[in-house]
Amino acid sequence: MGVEITSAYTGNLRCSVTHGPSGSTIETDAPVDNAGKGERLSPSDLVATALVTCILTTIGIVAERKGWDVSGMRAKVVKEMSATPPRRIARLSVDLWMAKDLPSEGRQQVENIAHGCPVQKSLSDSIEVPVTIHWPA
Repeated sequence: MGVEITSAYTGNLRCSVTHGPSGSTIETDAPVDNAGKGERLSPSDLVATALVTCILTTIGIVAERKGWDVSGMRAKVVKEMSATPPRRIARLSVDLWMAKDLPSEGRQQVENIAHGCPVQKSLSDSIEVPVTIHWPA
């Protein structure tokens, strides 16, 4: 079963997007470096957002199954666009901070997820995706 997402161009380089199942909405805007105002997430920002939230969500799913406490984990993604045409995402650098330590099995599973969540597996191989995991001292 697919998930329907609809979008409408609302003018001024903006789009309105509706998630069919929930009815929740967001707006996008073109980035400042590509003729927009940068007042909303851009379409390529949403790709970066999808990656970082997929990593966190997938870790959360596995943690719940295993009974691990991953509350307080957080992540940051930095999106870099290509310097030369064609315009595309060239790099998505991810930093993941784990608030609590996990057993060695858990650490390995977090590493595996962080380097291969479903969104990351869906990205072009031409996009660099370095991931750094920061464990508590």
